Amino acid sequence: MAGNKRDYYEVLGVGKEADPKEIKSAYRKLALKYHPDQSQEPDAEERFKEISEAYAVLSDPDKRKQYDQFGHAGIDGRYSQEDIFRGVDFEDLLRGFGFGGGGGFGGGSIFDLFFGGGGRGGRRGPARGRDLRYDLAMTLEEVATGLETSIEVPRMEKCPTCNGMGAKPGTSPQTCDQCGGSGQTTRVQNTPFGQMMTSTTCSKCGGRGQIVSDPCTECRGSGRVRKNRTISVKIPAGVETGQHLRLGGQGEASPDPGGESGDLYVFVNVRPHPLFKRADDDLLYESPLTITQAALGTELEVPTLDGKRARVKIPAGTQSGSVFRLKGKGIPRLHGFGGTGDMHVRVNVKTPTGLSGRQRELLEELAAEFGEGKKEAKVKEAEGAKKKERPPSDKKEKGFIGKIVDEVKGAVQ
Repeated sequence: MAGNKRDYYEVLGVGKEADPKEIKSAYRKLALKYHPDQSQEPDAEERFKEISEAYAVLSDPDKRKQYDQFGHAGIDGRYSQEDIFRGVDFEDLLRGFGFGGGGGFGGGSIFDLFFGGGGRGGRRGPARGRDLRYDLAMTLEEVATGLETSIEVPRMEKCPTCNGMGAKPGTSPQTCDQCGGSGQTTRVQNTPFGQMMTSTTCSKCGGRGQIVSDPCTECRGSGRVRKNRTISVKIPAGVETGQHLRLGGQGEASPDPGGESGDLYVFVNVRPHPLFKRADDDLLYESPLTITQAALGTELEVPTLDGKRARVKIPAGTQSGSVFRLKGKGIPRLHGFGGTGDMHVRVNVKTPTGLSGRQRELLEELAAEFGEGKKEAKVKEAEGAKKKERPPSDKKEKGFIGKIVDEVKGAVQ
């Protein structure tokens, strides 16, 4: 239980601000001290489990963030033991310590310690089946209501004819005489640092520990056949793109008789919506608004995600870009924590184009009421006054009457 576990930072002896390098160094020191193949401490195996789990969580940025926020409840409620250790390369961490492959326990791996297979000197347990991934596309409407559907998954399943044994019905596999049924061969080498054990997969049985002399005709001795399986899936309301649902045991069957099946991970991909944009649990809807509606005020009717309509009161003098909230019209919060998000309506005032003569006339009258027309008239009046102040040009050509007067004056003289 989470309440019985020690703090992961305390287990490794590091502070909460420790960087990945410090965490790795602390783990390696403690692993060397408590490794079951080396330590004489009576609780070495349990201590090694504890520090390995702490490292698996704190070395993963996402798991560490979850742990920092919610403690052990955030890990135990979200991840299985397999999920916690998935992706951690313990073989690389413990390489050079003189242990078997994968930080081995008498030729096994660290996963044998947690998921079966024994401690010191234990034989390798049957391999676990491969995990599978399925990508499920969802609409925003389905996200709001949750989704129950069926998916078809191609996978390797236990052969129904031989029940996964690989042998023809009526016959039985024989124990491998090369590995003695362990599936691995171990070589012990003396070094200045002590004995070094190297384990490899048995070349004769391929790691199964058994030899099938008369194979099943349906699976050809593999113990597995490929099938398309229809699986029911229930997706809760409020999920987001990238989140996943784990279906335990719905992955591929183990390649070994009696082995555990893998898991199926259903990843959600939410399709873009033509009307709404999502921000966490809230929705945003863009609505056009005419200049008269913005100036005088109005009541808009807008669509909602559930297919209905809602009314939004727009006050007089609304500016373009103003946002109005419709409470509880967004996306339900995942697992119902915190109710439902809101829907936000952002209005964008549109400038009219292609005005008719009457529309232009009315707008000009409105401009005059705002004093915009008077300003233009004053500008034109000022330009006219400047023209009058200009002195007449000497180079200006005389008119027809002026020319006659000049001719008369010349005749008199």
